[in-house]
Amino acid sequence: MRAIWRGAILAESDQTIVIENNQYFPPDSVNREHFSKSEATTFCPWKGDACYHDVVVGDSVNSGAAWFYSEPMEAVKEIKDYIAFWKGVEVVEAD
Repeated sequence: MRAIWRGAILAESDQTIVIENNQYFPPDSVNREHFSKSEATTFCPWKGDACYHDVVVGDSVNSGAAWFYSEPMEAVKEIKDYIAFWKGVEVVEAD
């Protein structure tokens, strides 16, 4: 799978984990140059506290477009630090 925004490849992996129709990318598959830490957080009652990154490509910023769980609940412990996307980030099958 591949995550793309504004023509930039944000992440690419054949080892994603799918939860609630979201592809979670392993931490080592992410192109960190396109990420900036966000102070945003949310809470999911069965996954835990989510932290966010802004996605940055050139001068464009997509606030909070990537999220992850640094301490997920037991039910989803396998997605610890894996990153998922939304807000217009395309997640497609890699060629």
